[in-house]
Amino acid sequence: MNLFQFFPMASVAVIASTSCTPKEKTPEKKMNILYIMTDDHSYQTISAYDKRYIHTPNIDRIAGEGVRFCNSYVGNSISGPSRAIMLTGKFSHKNGFRTNSDKFDGSQQTFPQLLQQAGYQTAMVGKWHLTSLPTGFDYWNILPGQGEYYNPDFNEMGKKKRLEGYATNLTTDIALEWLENKREKDKPFCLLLHHKAPHRTWMPDTCDLRLYDDIVYPLPETFYDEYEGRTAAREQKMSIIKDMNEAYDLKMLDKEGGIKTDRADLERAGWSKLERMNPEQRATWDAYYDPIMKDFKKKNLKGKELAEWKYQRYMHDYLRCIHSVDRNVGRVLDYLEKNGLLENTLIVYTSDQGFYMGEHGWFDKRFMYEESFRTPLLMRLPGSEKHGDVSELVQNIDYAPTFLQLAGVEIPSDMQGESLLPLLKGEKVKDWRKSLYYHYYEFPDEHAVKRHYGARNEHYKIIHFYDDIDEWEFYDLQNDPNELHNLIDNPSYKAQVDSLKQELERLQVKYDDLDKNTYK
Repeated sequence: MNLFQFFPMASVAVIASTSCTPKEKTPEKKMNILYIMTDDHSYQTISAYDKRYIHTPNIDRIAGEGVRFCNSYVGNSISGPSRAIMLTGKFSHKNGFRTNSDKFDGSQQTFPQLLQQAGYQTAMVGKWHLTSLPTGFDYWNILPGQGEYYNPDFNEMGKKKRLEGYATNLTTDIALEWLENKREKDKPFCLLLHHKAPHRTWMPDTCDLRLYDDIVYPLPETFYDEYEGRTAAREQKMSIIKDMNEAYDLKMLDKEGGIKTDRADLERAGWSKLERMNPEQRATWDAYYDPIMKDFKKKNLKGKELAEWKYQRYMHDYLRCIHSVDRNVGRVLDYLEKNGLLENTLIVYTSDQGFYMGEHGWFDKRFMYEESFRTPLLMRLPGSEKHGDVSELVQNIDYAPTFLQLAGVEIPSDMQGESLLPLLKGEKVKDWRKSLYYHYYEFPDEHAVKRHYGARNEHYKIIHFYDDIDEWEFYDLQNDPNELHNLIDNPSYKAQVDSLKQELERLQVKYDDLDKNTYK
């Protein structure tokens, strides 16, 4: 990429002599990269996308000063595999990390390794979740496994230490400390800042516990979906009504033992999270949740009343976690601006995938349906005249090629994504993709989402569920955006079904995913 258009070159002073020397240009300064990724942050809960639930002014600032990708998707909607796709620019079957039970091969090619070789200083801070330790980074300080919200353990370059505080604040602290004191400031940097929040179990910071208490959130119109014609959707185990645990997920950890659930293992896990707290944290926590538990026991809710109570508790806690993320994004943006880095740093905000905020009655992700397949993506590229929306279909296989092209590094031919840089600059790209490919593998697991693959274009979506099931689904996204009506056997759509099946086969050949039904 030619960055001369973004940064005017200063002239070298004329030497004091009777003759003049030609003006010389200073070396081109490479753009820094700040990649902020949260875990399970739905596009519905960023006000740049959707104003129904929360105001996120700092995240919105990235969109306001840059671009909002309106059709941004993932290749495999689950944490570890999505991160592996981002690092490699390759789908799961190519990078070898299909499920959270796999181990990432850190010896394979990743964009941080290539940037490091090109003279970038690279750092990874926060949630890693790839089983193996990071490679390709000059500095890393990661949360082991899923990480904890309160007083989390961190692994800094092989040295493990428990830090006191709240994970979102601490992760930001570590990133800012690296920017201020640990990087070599004469080098361009690439910093991956990965937050645990708002991952399950959505534990807010103590200072945010009473935030949004006065708000009653409207139920999604599909909250009571009955999954007609959709076997895989009916057999999942991520229902707010049936599967969201009052003790573990909604913090009804009753010291008197009056609240019992059918998951003693989850109750124990919930207590272990509270036991990490220091006395001050615990006192503030109990002061908020104890009255809620008392009221919950008194009401003895059943049926729809219980389901809708659970939805409100879920939304309040989830959105409080988002508020903390947004506040900390503001801290980072303020630091960049104060230190003269804002105009030489590409800033990216995204999530490892989307998330269900009660749509279809669900929490979690995994399915190729829009709420989990789609993910937020906001980018601020200094010097670009492009602002506003990008409507092209983009995917997380595209991130690695984008960063490499920005840095002037040749994009390896085996990367399966496309650079987004032309779109960020407002250019119209000839022959940009018209369809997306998806493949999810993690079955069986606690959420029981069937293995499936599929394709989506601007109008339609086709999905094949396989393994212990063999069923197809087809949706007209323009006329049925909620994906309630499976049209696979509707004769009026036969031509569209056949066409998208052919496109699915083309994508499987293109991405070399030909053993799709045999993964074990």
